[in-house]
Amino acid sequence: MGSKATKGESVPRSFWFDPRFAIGIALVVLSVLGVLAIVSAADSGVRVYVARSALSPGDRVTPEDLDARSVRLGSAVGQYVNEGGLPGGGLVITRAISAGELVPQSAVGDPIGTRLAPLVVSVSGQLAKSVAAGSVVDLWSARENDNVFGPPVVLVSSATVVRVIAKQGILADRTGESVEVLVPRAKTAKVLEAIANKDAISVVPVDIPTGG
Repeated sequence: MGSKATKGESVPRSFWFDPRFAIGIALVVLSVLGVLAIVSAADSGVRVYVARSALSPGDRVTPEDLDARSVRLGSAVGQYVNEGGLPGGGLVITRAISAGELVPQSAVGDPIGTRLAPLVVSVSGQLAKSVAAGSVVDLWSARENDNVFGPPVVLVSSATVVRVIAKQGILADRTGESVEVLVPRAKTAKVLEAIANKDAISVVPVDIPTGG
């Protein structure tokens, strides 16, 4: 016969576990994590540049001239200059920005724009095969007088080609193409005058590629 516990002996208790208790704990943990995620998302922002003082068109700015602030922009994040988004040479302000205003992408430009202007010129004759985007060329022009062209002169030396604008159509060739070039602003009026007078403008490559 099984022995009975004598008076004074402790009887070990069996372990009891209710699954509902574990489910309750899991729900509490998930709820806490969800709240933390919402709070974290609400507090997160993108650091963008803010004008430390009023900026005027033509001002050249570097990161040292601006402050950075964490803001929530949502879908508009790409419309402003992010912290670290300024090149080493800085940018040029193209429209007025008030002190404390976020710096829009539309209000800054490349500093090269203060020195060079992009102009499109129509080329007389055939364009050299080596002329392409990035080529360095000289612009020559010849003035017409009574259907006779005078001696050509150099309009601009060492201009950079931005792009070649090809003629449209099945029979298009490199005759009479247009070229967009970066011209020093001091030479802009001279080139525009040649264009307005319908001078014969030629593009002459400065460097001849080794490939011929």
